[in-house]
Amino acid sequence: MIRTFTTADMEPVLNIWLAASLKAHDFIPADFWQSQVENMRTLYLPASAVYVYEDEETVKGFYALYDNQLAAIFVTPEAQGKGIGKTLLNHAKMQREMLSLNVYQRNQASYQFYLSQGFEVTAESTDEHTGEAEWVMAFSVS
Repeated sequence: MIRTFTTADMEPVLNIWLAASLKAHDFIPADFWQSQVENMRTLYLPASAVYVYEDEETVKGFYALYDNQLAAIFVTPEAQGKGIGKTLLNHAKMQREMLSLNVYQRNQASYQFYLSQGFEVTAESTDEHTGEAEWVMAFSVS
């Protein structure tokens, strides 16, 4: 079930974000991700519309929208590959007529996932925090 994030979801969401970030972005030092937990807690999540995927009263994934930007979409590593990410992404697509996102070019699994879900590369950029090359991708309902 997908539902709106509540403050009670903060710790599970942060745990999912950190574990999934470490797994998907092993080309970035782990201490970078650990240093960003408080920013996620106090800046990024509160500024976004956040939805969680819950199964048997356990949060297994989430996504965050900031305007038309898919700012985050993460599934706990133990539950990856079971369709949760696709379910979350389909839910996000219903919230906006257009979505954009940034994905690290070295994160081929996520890049291929977004391509398979109808996103197209619109630009190339560099993440100001990590210096990593990114693809800017977009999806439009029309």
